[in-house]
Amino acid sequence: MRGLALALALLAGMAAAQDTDLELVLLADASGSIDVREIAFQREGYAQALTDPEVLAEIANTAYGSIAVTYVEWAANQAVVADWRLIDGPAAAAAFADELRAKPRQAYGRNAIGAALLEALRLMETNSHDGWRRVIDFSGDSANNWSGPPIEAARQQVLAAGVTINALPILRPDDPGRAHGGLEALYEERIIGGPGAFVVTAESRDSFAAAVKRKLILEISGRMPERRVAGTSTSRP
Repeated sequence: MRGLALALALLAGMAAAQDTDLELVLLADASGSIDVREIAFQREGYAQALTDPEVLAEIANTAYGSIAVTYVEWAANQAVVADWRLIDGPAAAAAFADELRAKPRQAYGRNAIGAALLEALRLMETNSHDGWRRVIDFSGDSANNWSGPPIEAARQQVLAAGVTINALPILRPDDPGRAHGGLEALYEERIIGGPGAFVVTAESRDSFAAAVKRKLILEISGRMPERRVAGTSTSRP
């Protein structure tokens, strides 16, 4: 009985430490292939998605009724555009969206994906939140890594910390080398991982906002799209 009481007390302490359902790092591409207009377009897509009634309904339906979010742009360096905020309703979501739209571009240069993944992990390890789940939402239009730690080593460190990495490949119709699933396959093989990891593709500029919204709903709800993911042999709805 004493052992059971101790176990229950430890579980209660763990539950009390958690303050939100999900810690989510939105890790957005700001490398040289993304111009100023596309930076603004990406930010607006995330701002609209986070304030969308369907996304807010998913947040309200979580166990804690909230998620903690930060938006980080990556290139050769990484820059926090909107700092950690607990999103627990329309007002908090609108404030996050306003902050996201207001900041100037701060990340420049060529891809350093490994460094970006490690920075996302650092932000999770040092914030003031304790989420039941932790997810990095990585987006980009390339799988190249020109500087910093190798992607595989960084990915393994993130996964070892219990963090899931999902990916949003942004396909460019003017670049045939990334079309027909090429970038999606690379992201499945090299980027994503962890419990429930998946890829959702933005096939064009027109579909970007819809892809972001779908991806956020899946991440907040803990569901997966119906497709194979890296390291598995089956599909899940």
